[in-house]
Amino acid sequence: MSFRPEAQRGVGAGREAAGHVDYRLARNLVISEFHKGRLSRPDVCDAHPELLRAATNVGQETREDCPICESVKLRLVSYAFGSRLPPSGKCVTSNRELAKLTQGRRSLTCYVVEVCPNCSWNHLTRSFAVAPRGR
Repeated sequence: MSFRPEAQRGVGAGREAAGHVDYRLARNLVISEFHKGRLSRPDVCDAHPELLRAATNVGQETREDCPICESVKLRLVSYAFGSRLPPSGKCVTSNRELAKLTQGRRSLTCYVVEVCPNCSWNHLTRSFAVAPRGR
C-alpha cells in the first residue's frame, strides 16, 4: 500500500499529514554507489525475511523496476507506529486501515519501504506523521 500525501488529507475530518520526509536523495546515493562498485550486492540487498514476506503478501506493486536486479517491479510496504500499537509497529495494508488506526487521539508515525522480493533490495522511501483529531 502506498500512502501519498494527498491521500492523507482525506483520511478523516480534522486529520492531515503533520510532517513528511522523503528519502529519495539517500536512495539515489546508495544506488549510485552500488553501480560504481563501491557497494556490493550483499551491502544493499539485505531485507529482513519478515519484510520480504510482507512485500510478497501485502505490498503494493509499483511501476518501477528494481534498481539493483532490474528484473521485477518494486513493492511498497507501509508500517505505522504509535503508543497504542505493538513495539514492532503495524503493517498497514490500506488507507481504510490507516483511517481506523487514526480514529483515536494519539499521533502515528508511518513509514513506507520499497522492497524487491527477488533480490532483497529495500530502502525507506518516506515517513510522515498523522496527527490525531483536534490537533
